[in-house]
Formats: sequence, structure tokens, C-alpha cells
Amino acid sequence: MTTSPKTESELLHRAKSIAGLTLGELAAELNIIVPPNLKRDKGWVGQLLEIALGAKAGSKPEQDFAHLGIELKTIPINANGYPLETTFVSLAPLIQNSGVDWENSHVKHKLSRVLWIPVQGERHIPLAERFIGAPILWQPSPEQEQRLRRDWEELMDYIVLGKLNQINAKLGEVLQLRPKGANSRSRAKGVNAQGEIIDTQPLGFYLRKEFTAQILQNFFL
Repeated sequence: MTTSPKTESELLHRAKSIAGLTLGELAAELNIIVPPNLKRDKGWVGQLLEIALGAKAGSKPEQDFAHLGIELKTIPINANGYPLETTFVSLAPLIQNSGVDWENSHVKHKLSRVLWIPVQGERHIPLAERFIGAPILWQPSPEQEQRLRRDWEELMDYIVLGKLNQINAKLGEVLQLRPKGANSRSRAKGVNAQGEIIDTQPLGFYLRKEFTAQILQNFFL
């Protein structure tokens, strides 16, 4: 097991040292078997990079490198460097959410500083042959944080007011709410418009591809 990096510069040094490797080369270094594809192992790439960099949080709500205040996000990209999918941030609090505001939200906490690692994600490239890109250490600009906050507040209003059935992926300019569970049968407790506790689908906050594309472009420019 790779030890956790003690400093930000040590983390960045590690991330830069694996840039340019294929997933197969990195997996071989760590004695990890590469699955044939990601159909049954959706989170495999992220887990591989967590192990390589010494991340500790796993699926806990804290940041992956909590002692450094940094979250790790792998991002699959196409040949033009454009993200291929939205980025999961955190589960949405469907109950016991009174008093939660943007400043103390999981979303703000998770996105306060992010180490993005782009990885080739096009399906025609065999998983073991996909290259790992250069790392990007990012924190939201005041303008980006404003946009995130505005979306988060709007989406949380739907949850708090019990309008779960009105939530769809079109809401939110940079942040969206989508079902988040192992499958469509996954259940969570929520609140309806009458304030009653109901069974519903768990929801997660996701960053839209246009937003993460802007982060990558700003860095590479």
C-alpha cells in the first residue's frame, strides 16, 4: 500500500511521475490486475490512481487527501481533451438537511481544491493501453464558485421543499442532480411536498462536462 503523501508538493510529484504511463504499466507496478473493461468495474481507474497516489478517504465524505485539503478526481477524456462524462461530487442530503448552507456543504468542501488527473477514456482503446495525463491542481475562481453556489442553492431548494419529482438533469448550469445508486432499485429516504418521509432514489451532485472542460482548457492554455 502506498503511503499517504505528507505535503502538497510530494503529492504533485507523485502525480507527475505517473503521467505518461499507461493504466496497464501503472497496474503492473502495483501488482493490480487490469479488468477486461469497465462494465463491471466502473470505479477501477479511480481506485488504481488512489492506490498509486496514497489516497485514504475511499468513499467517505471527506477529501481523498484530507490532511492536505485536496480531493482527487480522475476524468476520462477524448482525443481532443474533452471530458467524456460528468463528474460525481457527492451524495445529496435528502433528509436532515435543515441548516445546511453552501459554506458547510459537502459540495463546497469537496471542490475547494481538486487534483484532476485526465485519463484517455475512449472505448476503442483497450483499458490497459490508455494513457494517464498531466495532473491539474485546481481551486474554483470566485466566478466559478458563484456559479456552483447558485446551482447548489437552487437544487437544494427542490430537495428541502419536497419537490423531488420535479428534479431532472436539465436543472443547474454547471451542477446537476442525478440518481446515484448501484442500480435503479437503490433506495434512500427523502421528504415529499407534505413533509412526509418517503422512499426515493438516492441523488448525487455531478459537475457538467462543459464546466470540467473549461477547467482543463484553462490549465492547458
